[in-house]
Amino acid sequence: MTRLSLSSPDATAVGPYSHAIDDGRYLFCSGQTPLDPATGRLREGTIGDRTHQCFDNLFAVLAAGGLGPEDVVKVNVFLTDMATFQEMNQAYASRFQEPFPARTTIGVASLPLGADVEIELIALKRGVSPDAG
Repeated sequence: MTRLSLSSPDATAVGPYSHAIDDGRYLFCSGQTPLDPATGRLREGTIGDRTHQCFDNLFAVLAAGGLGPEDVVKVNVFLTDMATFQEMNQAYASRFQEPFPARTTIGVASLPLGADVEIELIALKRGVSPDAG
């Protein structure tokens, strides 16, 4: 399997990992916390604001791979407080069009840098069959 590492200047890695790996069929994006690339700090505001920042970061990585939100097939959302689910869900819904990607939302005890949301995703490359090997 070929593994091509992708990165974007509009996303920040806080450890030894790639922003994304392109295996020729899929783009596997690492989790993004709501770090503002302009300040290097967690975005302030509501959980909705921070969810949008996570997607801004992720979509910048997708763009580096020539993809966009319409190519996303699976999303995993991690929240430190499930009471914020509804507000996160509203922000999430505004970033995609139907049919929405498959999604899992998981409540976790903590996230890197004290973030309260982290999102990762998988996108299918255009014109590539998921069965292609």
